Amino acid sequence: MKADKNDLKKIISKFKGKKILVVGDLILDHYIFGAVDRVSPEAPVPVVWANREEFVCGGAANVGLNLVALGAEVSLCGALGKDHYGTVLLNHIEKRGIDSSLVIRDDQRPTTLKTRIIAHHQQVVRVDWESVEMLSLGVNQKILQKIKKNIDRFDAVIIEDYGKGVINPNLCQSLVELCRNKDKIITVDPKEENLDFYEDVTALTPNLKEAQVAANMRVKNKNELPLLGEMIMQRLNPSALLVTLGEDGMMLFYKGKNYHIPSHAQEVFDVTGAGDTVIAAFTLALSSGASYYQAAYIANLSASVVVGKLGAATTDKEELFKLIGNSKK
Repeated sequence: MKADKNDLKKIISKFKGKKILVVGDLILDHYIFGAVDRVSPEAPVPVVWANREEFVCGGAANVGLNLVALGAEVSLCGALGKDHYGTVLLNHIEKRGIDSSLVIRDDQRPTTLKTRIIAHHQQVVRVDWESVEMLSLGVNQKILQKIKKNIDRFDAVIIEDYGKGVINPNLCQSLVELCRNKDKIITVDPKEENLDFYEDVTALTPNLKEAQVAANMRVKNKNELPLLGEMIMQRLNPSALLVTLGEDGMMLFYKGKNYHIPSHAQEVFDVTGAGDTVIAAFTLALSSGASYYQAAYIANLSASVVVGKLGAATTDKEELFKLIGNSKK
């Protein structure tokens, strides 16, 4: 199957102003940069002389950044602690023009913080502050009430699950039912241990590892991918399934058929956040009238741009137009 360049450009041109809700685990990524020139006298570990730090939106917040970069209007929904780092993350979110009015501050849990200490371009250690306990029933109900009150203003909903407790059976079941009743697109970037939460959604976008867990099978070669997809479709019944395969591109499944979409990446510098880019572009394309194949093709193009950049990067419409112009299809 081929994707017509003009059709793809028309779809991307409709991204601006689409309203997308992202529900999931909000994460603050913290980077400390420095240098190492000695070992600690206290223990056999390097001493990092820190000289710079940086805070970056992670998890569901990074999906929001990807959507904004592509022209969408974005609202985030999740839980943050009533702590300093929750305020830091909210400030970063709001500075990027993302609506945070559906975010809950919960004094029973910390804001998820991932601190990476980096010396000479290498990560020395990562320190995580987080709770992976499911949200309390009260907080869960507050989130659902906020979503129900605002659902009519959104074109699509993304569930971004990093396994930190925001995405749970009660929330998922109610959210999927609400979206189906309102005829809203709902897509999921899944966490493998929560796969049973996601029945009957519009689309799932797992990576190969997550897909193998979902199907309870190990893929030994590419010829087994169709069986892998078929098993997931039967188990969870999404309208479509998009499995990301790293340097091998993607495999799309829907209506009993499968389509392999090769990667367009020229060089791969960093795959950090590529899954966030995929679900952002895929969902935004669907909300702009794309077929599943067209949406997957655009998501594949988007991923090929960001893996050519360092860190959790984003892409925009101009970069996609340029890449479409250089593609062979």
